[in-house]
Amino acid sequence: MDRALLLAGRGLRAFGFGFAAVLVGVHLELRGLSATSIGLTLGFGLAAASLSGLATTYLAARVGRRIALSLCGLLMALTGLDLAVATQGVWLIASGLTGMLGAASVDLGPFASVEQAALAESVSPLRRNIAFARYSLTAGLFNAAGGLAAGLGSGLNGSRGFFLLYAAIGLVTAGLPLFLTKRVESELHEPAFGALRRPEVRRVLAGLSALFALDSFAGGFVTNAVISYWLHVRFGAGPALLGPIFAGVALLQAVSYEVSGRLSGRFGLINTMVFTHLPSNVLLLLVAFSPTLGWAVGFLFARFLLSQMDVPARQAYVVSIVPPADRAAAVAVTGAARGVAQAFGPPIAGIAIGAAAFAVPFYAGGGLKIIYDVALYAAFRSRRAGHES
Repeated sequence: MDRALLLAGRGLRAFGFGFAAVLVGVHLELRGLSATSIGLTLGFGLAAASLSGLATTYLAARVGRRIALSLCGLLMALTGLDLAVATQGVWLIASGLTGMLGAASVDLGPFASVEQAALAESVSPLRRNIAFARYSLTAGLFNAAGGLAAGLGSGLNGSRGFFLLYAAIGLVTAGLPLFLTKRVESELHEPAFGALRRPEVRRVLAGLSALFALDSFAGGFVTNAVISYWLHVRFGAGPALLGPIFAGVALLQAVSYEVSGRLSGRFGLINTMVFTHLPSNVLLLLVAFSPTLGWAVGFLFARFLLSQMDVPARQAYVVSIVPPADRAAAVAVTGAARGVAQAFGPPIAGIAIGAAAFAVPFYAGGGLKIIYDVALYAAFRSRRAGHES
């Protein structure tokens, strides 16, 4: 029951994030924002998503995970209303401050730390890799549906309607956590960030946070919202074409999530993270050389078939190398490092796109991500998660 409710909330948010990532750049442009301002909005959204995860972790330690997750749904509703109704630039840019803009991925936001800790409690350790793979698979399938639906959002009125739907989804996801049982709550009552008081845990989290920050800084150049806007400016693609493209991307990601769970069980979490991620970043570099929209989409499809296999492996790894009481804090701290670093990418990418330097986001993103892969393997290849043999 608990796992089904967690997956339902995950899926509904992913559907909203799927069409939001496709439409938000075009919607803000239709509202009169420049490429630089659009990049700034996306950057604010990424930074707020990660920092709000820290606040949600603290809140969950005080009032419980169910209430904290419910409040995340209300933040999503507020974001949708802002984008649908606001007309002034300052309010549109402020839409990212709730942390629920959905510009990057569905595993980054105020809900992530609490929901992933709750998921770890709802399954046995031996089923954890598969549980996180199915958690990501659910998100991938609904994200694909959202991206496909975005093709109907042509024009300002169309995108406004979708962001009103986004607000409605937020209200539904605010109600679902209230039906969870007490099993998802932590039985160990410690300070929200007690993990940071233990030297061994602190060292591990510091190392992972630094590496994840590098990866996410690179990823900020090529978030789905940035890529969508890049395809729009570089090749003239509109929502009717972008929607199916990103639906295809999400379907490929969904396939990779299921494969990831099986690879992780056989070859280990770190090996799965590195040896699927590295070739995907070579493909990312090739996108910059695409002479036509068809080539660009082909390289992107090949890249996304591999690039997200590290997501469920990373989630399972982070919650498994710390004691149960520290899981939410571990996700929040590493997520904060990821999100803040990622927030710098979209503004720089927006400036580059506005200046017609179309290759810069892909050179920066792909090159830095390759450095991350090598460094992660060197630092953590011999440190297994608690449930790995």
